[in-house]
Amino acid sequence: MTDATNDPAATAGPTPDQARRADAADRAAGAPMLAADGTPLKKSLARSLRIQKARALMLVAPLLIFVLVTFIAPIGDMLFRSVENQIVSETLPRTTARIDQWDATSGDAPDEQMFEALFYDLFIAEARKEHTRLGTRLNYEQTGMSSLFRRSGRSLDDISDVYLDQFEDLNEAWDEGRPWAELMGEPDWIADQEEFDAAEAEGRMPAFRVRDEMLELLPRAAATYETFARFAQTEDEDSPLEEEPWGLVHTALYYDLMEADVSGYNGPQAALLKEADAAVAEFETVNFKEGMLAIDKDWGSVETWTTLQMYSPDYTSGYFLNAVDMQKTADGPALRDADERIYGLLFKRTLFMSLVITFSCIALAYPVAYLLSNLPARTANLLMILVLLPFWTSLLVRTSAWKVMLQQQGVINDVLVWLGIVADDSRLVMINNQFGTIVAMTHILLPFMILPMYSVMSTIPPSYVRAAKSLGATNWTAFWRVYFPQSVPGIGAGSILVFILSIGYYITPEIVGGTTGTFISNRIAYHISSSLNWGLAAALGSILLVVVLVLYWAYDRIVGIDNVKLGG
Repeated sequence: MTDATNDPAATAGPTPDQARRADAADRAAGAPMLAADGTPLKKSLARSLRIQKARALMLVAPLLIFVLVTFIAPIGDMLFRSVENQIVSETLPRTTARIDQWDATSGDAPDEQMFEALFYDLFIAEARKEHTRLGTRLNYEQTGMSSLFRRSGRSLDDISDVYLDQFEDLNEAWDEGRPWAELMGEPDWIADQEEFDAAEAEGRMPAFRVRDEMLELLPRAAATYETFARFAQTEDEDSPLEEEPWGLVHTALYYDLMEADVSGYNGPQAALLKEADAAVAEFETVNFKEGMLAIDKDWGSVETWTTLQMYSPDYTSGYFLNAVDMQKTADGPALRDADERIYGLLFKRTLFMSLVITFSCIALAYPVAYLLSNLPARTANLLMILVLLPFWTSLLVRTSAWKVMLQQQGVINDVLVWLGIVADDSRLVMINNQFGTIVAMTHILLPFMILPMYSVMSTIPPSYVRAAKSLGATNWTAFWRVYFPQSVPGIGAGSILVFILSIGYYITPEIVGGTTGTFISNRIAYHISSSLNWGLAAALGSILLVVVLVLYWAYDRIVGIDNVKLGG
């Protein structure tokens, strides 16, 4: 009798050889490989990779969101502001809708219909206090536009009151809010508004709804009254049932009645409307063009209307043209006058001075980094504290200190006079110019050059130089052909860091630069904080960003960004 446990045929499962043969047979038959849980191995690996990627994404998500919110989004907003120009079309919608039909080369101001559209737009913009903002925007393109819009906004009632007074003299009902609301508003809205007023409720009023019949019969008056009613509800928080409409609404009603046939109208306030229709033919009228010219003769200037026409689209290249000392004209882009070209000079000055500051930092930082990397660790750490000490001092204090030292009655000039190097009446002018900016910024940015150089130099084995000397190389040859090439990555890293920091600096040039030592960043800050020309500031910032990216690309092509190291 044989022992069953020793019989291979009686074992519970296949042997390893049998499993390998079965697996080979399955592959030969085209069957997929299976994982331990029975699912195809390829599918199981794909699921495992998806889980790993999702876990990695969850780990970096906070940093990704932070970068998007604090870096990508501001850059996107800056790029959008550099071409966005919707303030003109939003503030003067009727005017911009017609202005493309006007020929700027004709030499004549637009026709009566254009001035009528301008009157309607300006009246509503003045009520919303938006006309001054539009004037400020257009004043960037043509001097005097800001005062033109301010003066016009104050005098528009001179035109509208002519019609308002005549309607009120005809019937006092035109001086009240209720008849207007019943004439223009839907009955359901009137009921909702009455209930809201009776309850003396707080919060949002029922939104005004104009009757479709009025939009067809009296289109100007219905549209302007709807604007008035919505404005009264949202801005003034007053009930349209109690508020007398603007004079603009009376003006629009006059022109509608002159063109419309209301004899068949039998709705609310029909008698009041027909009475006015019978009387308007005898009303005194005001020509819109003559009225606007009486307010300000600049409305007859072709240059004024050309500016409006050029900047009526929602998007414009005007900001970028201004940023490169050009301007939009009726004949296309053109260079500004020679005495108005400032931004090209500022860009050239910024690049030149940034390069000078970078090379100055290299010249001063290399010996310091070399010394620190070759000293004993204890001494090097002590000296490193002196390098880092400026980081613990306010930037404003350091810059102001240079202002004190470099001025004509400052420390440096006093020492030079004491030594007899310069005469007392010939003191050096070292502040409020390019020299002062270069000196102060070199001092401020020097640690940013020393640290990358030191981190690279500290990894260079001293034995390399000793080996070169043992083979007969002089001190200079060993340094130049062995040590220096290995320190170049540190120079590259420091140069990129210092150059990018210096090209966007504005605090130090603002304090010590005067008129000849300021950067383009100072002009950007001025437009953001003082002139509020954010579009031009965004265009200048976008150009500066492109310049930095192009220089970065050129550096990568010439030197290779892979050769830049921060140590290791």
